Amino acid sequence: MSPVDFEIWLNHFEHHAQHPRCVPHGLSDLLRPDERRLIASSIATFQLGEQSEGRTLLRAAQRFAHGHRIPELVRIAELFINEEQRHAALLRAFMEDHHIALKRTDWTDRVFRRVRRLAGLEPYIYILVSAELIGIVYYRALEAATDCQRLMVLSRVLVSDELAHVGFESQLLLGLRAGRAAPVQALMRLAHRAFFAGTASVVWLTHRSVLRQGGYGARSFLRACLSQYAFYLEPVNVALASRSVR
Repeated sequence: MSPVDFEIWLNHFEHHAQHPRCVPHGLSDLLRPDERRLIASSIATFQLGEQSEGRTLLRAAQRFAHGHRIPELVRIAELFINEEQRHAALLRAFMEDHHIALKRTDWTDRVFRRVRRLAGLEPYIYILVSAELIGIVYYRALEAATDCQRLMVLSRVLVSDELAHVGFESQLLLGLRAGRAAPVQALMRLAHRAFFAGTASVVWLTHRSVLRQGGYGARSFLRACLSQYAFYLEPVNVALASRSVR
């Protein structure tokens, strides 16, 4: 990524900090008892995953920015963390209005947090982009699994923000990857794709009731997640995108 790219992304995050996407007032907020039972544990797990103080990410961004002379990266990280915390607040408000209990801990969240604490910026972003790509598919399934207008729009708001996050993260990762020797690039792609597929499989196992109601079977969910992964992180798509720009 060039300095201009970082400035563009900083402008994006600054704009959305001043004009955040929101769920309009006045939408129908009826959540049927069967819908509440279906989504309660699942949405609580995702809400827990969205809330973080982001100290590990911020420290990693500060070290990387200092070493590579990219001052914009620290501010981008701060704004990104704030946006994730806003997602957690939107989900929490919905849950509280519908008497859905918050989670203080979940084993999948604990694993992700412990792995991230051991990582530098690049591995951290690989883990983060995996969670967000899978989250995009999950929130689309959540929208399809309910007739509650507020929840449907909330899901769309979250997807809209996550798409921008993934755009930034994938551009950063592909730029870092391009500076390495071809065998190293190939090994990194294989390792990350295996990690991503394993993570998606765990999400299917732990959230399959919501995903099924949203129209996904095990294979179609994994296929949808891998399609998102390929679009953003497979080099063939980068080559095609480069040709289209020219």
